[in-house]
Amino acid sequence: TSPMTWIKIVRPEEADPSLLDLLQKTRALYPPEYSVPVTSVEGESIVLSHTLIPKAMHHAFALLAELMRPELPLERRHHEMIATLVSPANRCFY
Repeated sequence: TSPMTWIKIVRPEEADPSLLDLLQKTRALYPPEYSVPVTSVEGESIVLSHTLIPKAMHHAFALLAELMRPELPLERRHHEMIATLVSPANRCFY
């Protein structure tokens, strides 16, 4: 299999303290049901593909977290169903 990202990424073990802080703050924004990590492709993730611009990464994923707030009408199963349909439409395998 080919790696998911073809751009340079900063892995958590290579990240400086400010990037690690933003990664943790970003993860904390998500609903509890998203706290269980999923198996990634060769240790990569969509979040890590944004690590070269940490502030943009945080703001982009903070927006997504806001859209997944528990008091909104969609549940995780709805998000997963939408992603299942949108990914192949965008020719995205993950």
